[in-house]
Amino acid sequence: MASPKIASALKQIAGSSDKQQGYESLLAQIEQASSPTQLPGDLIAVIDAIFADSLGIVSTRSLAGIFVKKIQTLSSNDAKIAVGEHALNIFTSQASSFEEQNAQVRELMADAYEDDEDNLAAAKVLAGIPLESSQRKVSNEDKVKFWIRITRNYLEVDDTTLAEQYLNKAKNLIYTVSDRDLNLHFKLCQARIQDARRNFLAAAQGYQDISFLPVIAEEERLHTLSMAIKCAVLAPAGPQRSRTLGRLYKDERAVTLDEFPILEKMFLDRLLSPEEVAKFAEGLAVHQLARTSDGSTVLAKAVVEHNLRGASRLYNNISFDALGLLLGLDGDKAEETTARMIEQGRLVGRIDQIERVIWFEGGEATGEKGSGRAEGVVGKELRKWDSNVQGLAEEVEKVTSELQLRYPDFVAANLVV
Repeated sequence: MASPKIASALKQIAGSSDKQQGYESLLAQIEQASSPTQLPGDLIAVIDAIFADSLGIVSTRSLAGIFVKKIQTLSSNDAKIAVGEHALNIFTSQASSFEEQNAQVRELMADAYEDDEDNLAAAKVLAGIPLESSQRKVSNEDKVKFWIRITRNYLEVDDTTLAEQYLNKAKNLIYTVSDRDLNLHFKLCQARIQDARRNFLAAAQGYQDISFLPVIAEEERLHTLSMAIKCAVLAPAGPQRSRTLGRLYKDERAVTLDEFPILEKMFLDRLLSPEEVAKFAEGLAVHQLARTSDGSTVLAKAVVEHNLRGASRLYNNISFDALGLLLGLDGDKAEETTARMIEQGRLVGRIDQIERVIWFEGGEATGEKGSGRAEGVVGKELRKWDSNVQGLAEEVEKVTSELQLRYPDFVAANLVV
């Protein structure tokens, strides 16, 4: 509802011969003619009047541009959003003619939504900006900027599906962008999505790469390095994670972080205590503490697998029940976990289900499926026995040869051929 002053001015414009000039003058003086509380309603009344008059596309587009600039002067985010939504409804009726104004209004509304921390609404309103159009030329850098901004807003509300959808669009053009900040935001979004999707090894690599970039402050670099360590700890135990832990352990900055004690123990394959795990869990994000399909957390599963690898360094063999006691599981669950790691090539060993004993073999698994299976006990033990017999025979032969050299008469008299 327009204020009396603005309503009167609109009536005068309706009866004038130069309506465009009248609307331009009104928009230029509208802030002085309206109070802050009346300004949103007055702006809505003006834009309705502009589009109600048949001024022609050139004049209407020019007035719409001035109107959009007036939205920027609104002090309240709620007012910007209300006026912006009304303007979008009008622009939508002639979308192809007002693409630039439509984009500008959506950006203003997104700014307001982000200030109010309504990131989902900000992402949705930005997603409506047309980036592929013959009426509006948008550079690759601007396209990537919009897509990354949408991605970041979706990540704030933990919607990784839509965030990844827009990041994939940016991925096809990011190689053409030279802006350092934009490339940094792209890498950070990529790492956050991999983290949220529990692709922890890739996320750890991404976070560590970001921690080396000089364009961000030292405090932020240490924070991303901390995130890299957390992701590496949560990754499935195996040779790939061991390599990732090694890179982080050798980073001289890691020793200054709270996560270093657990990083060191994991890198050196030492067993972790429940107290250490609980302390580490206090610094994890909500999605990193989410439960998996079997009811356990990602952290609990990672710790069990790590302690199993640690046990393989301490024992040649161990019963199901003893291993379960060590891992905090029952015997059958310990067997199941061990079998899965051996099958996936993350642990070298074999399982004797009859005797309910697990045999650990020396060496490192390759990470290839099936590579962790040890050879059958019969063939292996026979070869070991043959090797021992051969070694004994060679030692006897050496003693006999030495006797022949030193005491030839004694050997000739007593040697039985």
